[in-house]
Amino acid sequence: MYLTKEVKAEIFKKYGKNENDSGTAEAQIALFTHRINHLTGHLRNNHKDYNTERSLVKLVGKRRSLLDYLIKKDIVRYRAIIKELGIRK
Repeated sequence: MYLTKEVKAEIFKKYGKNENDSGTAEAQIALFTHRINHLTGHLRNNHKDYNTERSLVKLVGKRRSLLDYLIKKDIVRYRAIIKELGIRK
C-alpha cells in the first residue's frame, strides 16, 4: 500500500507539531495532498476508473474546505502551507 504508517508519521512530523499530531490543519492538508498526488498518477494510467475519480474529487473538496478554514483563522499559516506544498488556488 502506498500510505504506510511510516509515511503518515513522516508527513505528520514534518507538517504537524510531532509525528503523533494528526489533527492540525496543516498536517491534514499535507496528507490529503499526498493522497491527491497518488490518485492523480493512478488516473493518468487508468482513465476509466470512475470510482477513483470520484474519490479524488471528494479529497480535493475536503482539502479545499480545510484551506478555507485556515485562511479564515490564520492567513500566515495558510500562505506558509500553500508555498511549502506548492498548491495553487
